Parts: sequence; structure tokens; C-alpha cells
Amino acid sequence: MKEIDVSKGYWIVRVDIADVEQYKLYLAANATAFSKYGARFLVRGGEYENPEGTSRARNAVIEFPSYSSAVDCWHSPEYQAALKIRQPVSTADLVIVQGYDGPQPG
Repeated sequence: MKEIDVSKGYWIVRVDIADVEQYKLYLAANATAFSKYGARFLVRGGEYENPEGTSRARNAVIEFPSYSSAVDCWHSPEYQAALKIRQPVSTADLVIVQGYDGPQPG
């Protein structure tokens, strides 16, 4: 019997935006996919410090009910349509990761 994945999934996104007005169209378009796949913003812009490595101007962490829903959202026709709006006006790094619910330090 296959084990069911119940861990949450996350998108970790860093983005530089070249055209803020066009980017707003992307924000409106991605809402359909995010709603469909149960996305919830944990981080969306805001103040940040970059003590190591590289950074971009804007950061987001988006939580999904499961890792598979995070992956499915990325591949969905709804998000791919939104992505076509974003790509010409921004440069982004995006990673989809599985949440961790194991032992913690201390």
C-alpha cells in the first residue's frame, strides 16, 4: 500500500520586478490557481535582511496543504497562464519544497 503524503508544501520565491504595473496583472491572474490549490501566503514582501548569499528585491513563502498540491499548482493551466504574464517583467527564483514535521532542536 502506498503511503499518503500529508506534509505541507511550500513555494519559496525571490523576485526582481522590472515593470510593477504589468506585475500587478500577474498578481491578479495567479489568484485563481492559488485559490484552487489552497495556497496561503506566509511571507509576501516585507522587510528582510540578507546576511549571506544573494537576494532579490521581493520575497514570498507560500504554503499549500500538501507537497503534491504545491507541485500541481505550478503545473496547472491556471498558473501557467499567470506565469506567461510574469516572466517578461520579472526575474525569479522559485523552489517547491516539502514541509518537515519531524524532531526539532532543543
